[in-house]
Amino acid sequence: MHDHGLVDTEADLRVLLDAIAGSPWVAVDTEFMREKTYFPQLCLIQLATPDHIACIDPLAFRELGPLKALLHDPAVLKVFHAASQDLEVLYLVTGKVPGPIFDTQVAASLLGHGEQVGYANLVQAVLQHELDKTQSRTDWSQRPLKSEQLSYARDDVRYLVQLFLSLQRELDTLGRLTWLQPEMEALARPELYQADFEGAWRRVSGHKRLKPRELAVLRELASWRESQARDLDRPRRWIISDDALLLIARTRPTEVQALRELRGLPKGIGETQARQILQAVQKGSEAPRETWPVLSKRRPLAEAEEVIVDVGMGLLRELARQQQITPEAVASRKDVVALMRGEEDAALARGWREQVAGAELRRWLLGDCALRCDGTHLGMVELSGAAEDRNLAS
Repeated sequence: MHDHGLVDTEADLRVLLDAIAGSPWVAVDTEFMREKTYFPQLCLIQLATPDHIACIDPLAFRELGPLKALLHDPAVLKVFHAASQDLEVLYLVTGKVPGPIFDTQVAASLLGHGEQVGYANLVQAVLQHELDKTQSRTDWSQRPLKSEQLSYARDDVRYLVQLFLSLQRELDTLGRLTWLQPEMEALARPELYQADFEGAWRRVSGHKRLKPRELAVLRELASWRESQARDLDRPRRWIISDDALLLIARTRPTEVQALRELRGLPKGIGETQARQILQAVQKGSEAPRETWPVLSKRRPLAEAEEVIVDVGMGLLRELARQQQITPEAVASRKDVVALMRGEEDAALARGWREQVAGAELRRWLLGDCALRCDGTHLGMVELSGAAEDRNLAS
């Protein structure tokens, strides 16, 4: 594998892209910082194919035009591990979600490695190699980058190449490659990586404890905070904490002095920001009832239904075990509840999840089959005539 080192000039970038041109896929990783900002700051991009590897310094370029073309080329598969954060930062930099993609974390979950297995653990499990973790908390925005940092960064794609080849081969052998497609399409939706001002209130910890009118106030407050954080490029919590937003929504102050007396309000908040907060409170307080946010309230399960879901979760685990898939990758308890209630958008009612477990769970829920235990294994017993009896009853 040819190491192109740190690519920080237009000429070196052209050499790298020419070298990997024609490759049907490329492993990609990013290093970024966001502890002190609203937007993640892209600090490094790592690329690798079976024959080439490089670290690209985005801080050395005004814009990454040639690299954008690669990231958005529909003929080149982009391989990531735990892709969502990488996709977010690249979307913000390039204006488009890279694609098509292959996420080794999702692929691993379909092979029994756990729902959200970390990169280092997966490398250890599949490739029997222990990665150096000493640079995991490094400041990637500092320049110059040290050789230890670059070595760590290269390993993030060096072994991603091998992981991809191994996982892809195993998925293909088991006939599960097509299962990845809907998962990857879901990850590539641009709305996942766009600021959501209208729905920002849902991300405020504790919002479910508020009353409907208070939620209307919180909606305006959270939208204001999101706008402030974006405009100032500061973390939301640096603008004002979740607890302070909840307290303001509950008390709904109308005067600056009353606002300033509230516990948890930032001491350095200025007159302009204080007035903006009061305006948000007023707007939320005066919002018509029909526009108040509504929390989704599903009917609580009856005690007997809880038992059914408990047993259904056991059956789900057994069906996943038979297929050597992590149960959590197939479905959650909420998904089993949705299937039991016959919800049209239930995850277990479509795609590969239906194939793996949903169909059998539905048959059991409908009474077409029963569970059997021989002391060591859980199995299913067909109930002859059950489907015909149900059809006659309907």
